[in-house]
Amino acid sequence: MKREEQTIYEMIGGDETFRRLVETFYAKVEADSSLREVFPEDLGPGKQWQYLFLRQLFGGPTEYSQKRGHPRLRMRHAPFSIDRDASDRWLSHMLASIDEVGIEEPARSVMRDYFSRAAAHMVNTFSPGNE
Repeated sequence: MKREEQTIYEMIGGDETFRRLVETFYAKVEADSSLREVFPEDLGPGKQWQYLFLRQLFGGPTEYSQKRGHPRLRMRHAPFSIDRDASDRWLSHMLASIDEVGIEEPARSVMRDYFSRAAAHMVNTFSPGNE
């Protein structure tokens, strides 16, 4: 039986594109002093985990789950204070990275939708007027 549909992973160019997406995104994080405070000092492990997670999420190799088990994103991010501003900054940088890397439709819309939902889901710190 022949598989008709390509995964997002395949559509956008696989590992190389996901590496570029993660590198582009993290460069934006490093340049954003407000958002940078939310991240650990050493960005290396986060880059690697994000790369493995994203390529698996969008239909690539399952190395992330083999090494870490279920993603449990909210739990893994619980130690970090993520308010609405940090979420919005994160999302803005990720969406800009998708565009900068040149991810085209229909993958672009699928990925943008996922990241919009994920960013909102990660908020774990609320302040007055930021709920």
